[in-house]
Amino acid sequence: MATVDLNCDLGEGFDDAALFPLVTSANIACGVHAGDDATMEAACRLAVRHRVAIGAHPSYPDREGFGRRDMDLGTAELRSLVLDQVAALRRAADRAGGAVRYLKPHGALYNRIARDPGPAGAVAAAAAEAQLPLLGPASSAIADAADRHGVPFFREAFPDRGYTADGRLAPRGTTGSVIESPDDVAERALALALTGRVRSVDGGELALEVDSLCLHGDSPGAPAAARAVRDRLSAAGVRLGSFA
Repeated sequence: MATVDLNCDLGEGFDDAALFPLVTSANIACGVHAGDDATMEAACRLAVRHRVAIGAHPSYPDREGFGRRDMDLGTAELRSLVLDQVAALRRAADRAGGAVRYLKPHGALYNRIARDPGPAGAVAAAAAEAQLPLLGPASSAIADAADRHGVPFFREAFPDRGYTADGRLAPRGTTGSVIESPDDVAERALALALTGRVRSVDGGELALEVDSLCLHGDSPGAPAAARAVRDRLSAAGVRLGSFA
């Protein structure tokens, strides 16, 4: 029987109460692209209540753009920025009776470290100092940087996002970049969990190595998609369990 993690970006001001019971890992916003001390603690309390692994979800300092605008930061500045956000979430998790178990960057920072060795190295160094495993895309700059820094690395894929033929996420706003139908999201999740394959936006078949499936908490109908994914995986005999 296959086992896969189901993670979701949470603590961002959307429907956390509906999503926490459905996922196994929570990427919690650390107060920079979204949230604050109160929302971090509330999200951590929900994670503890539902036995969901807590992950730090740091971003570029871009609240106006929801962390989706790329920035050029120096290596030391980026490392410090990530560590500060991890520390903030750790304080919130401690107050809630939980602990931070892993690190997954958000938005533009996530996309940048997938392809750029410089920022990837800074984030991997931060993860090593924080003693946290990393969650990110397979066969990427951050996967290589994690290996160099001795950081455990887990691979994820997005059933609710479209992929280009080269395995990158299709830019938001382009055709097929966001999958909104819960049935379609569930079908893609099952294919990824069982075969490691999914259709790209150009109609081809793409192979992706997967330890975890990610759903975006800010996507339209996210709770319905999460429920559909859980139901489809369970019916196929796939277990859900956090990698962390």
